[in-house]
Amino acid sequence: MNNIERHQYIMRQLQQKGVVNVLELCKQLDVSSVTIRKDLKLLEDRQLLFRTHGGATQVNPYTTDRTVFEKEKIQTEEKLAIAREAASLIIDNDSVIIASGTTVQAMAKEIQPSLNLTVVTSALNVAVQLVKHPHVEILQLGGILRKSSTSVAGMYAERILADFFCSKLFLGVDGIDLDFGLTTTNAQEAHLNRKMMEVSQKVIVLADSTKFGKRGFGRICGIEEIDRIITDKGISPHTVKELERAGVKVTIVQ
Repeated sequence: MNNIERHQYIMRQLQQKGVVNVLELCKQLDVSSVTIRKDLKLLEDRQLLFRTHGGATQVNPYTTDRTVFEKEKIQTEEKLAIAREAASLIIDNDSVIIASGTTVQAMAKEIQPSLNLTVVTSALNVAVQLVKHPHVEILQLGGILRKSSTSVAGMYAERILADFFCSKLFLGVDGIDLDFGLTTTNAQEAHLNRKMMEVSQKVIVLADSTKFGKRGFGRICGIEEIDRIITDKGISPHTVKELERAGVKVTIVQ
């Protein structure tokens, strides 16, 4: 293939899969990685794609920090369906950690009031939602309050976590990249999320399909370190396949 034919092939693969991988393109086109990287740079310069670690994507992979008040107006139906599915995983006498984010906040609203639960949370809006439930014991983490997420982060919250172990962590994220892993826009929040993972038996990620292929500033963990993702039908079959290959159970809500 000449340059134009290679570029057309790359764009067709992007349209079909949403992402392309340098090593796969090398095998498919029988050219070196140097050639493919030059092709991707040229296509990026023409604003036809965005380069990522090991490949490229059609959508801008970099997320910016937005307030919960902005986020809660986005993908509302998808978030509600994800929230209901996640809440159904909570059983009587569970001890769970609920992190921050609009999707986990929506999940808190779906938790059955009759359940006896112990809930550890960094999010003020989650605590406010659950305080009306008579059988839910809430442990609110302390620390530096992030106004954009109405949640706390920092060493004080991390120290408290060291004294507990919970059956499930329900985690919201700003980005999920197959190569880079799970991210949020704040480094302190990412570090606290990591500590939450260390004291949880299972890590369940709640993320609508717009979060895939995105990257935030703070890396939480790799894909292989989580147990389950609950998302909506907007996720690509290719992404589902790669997640399952990494050992992650994927639940797609309607």
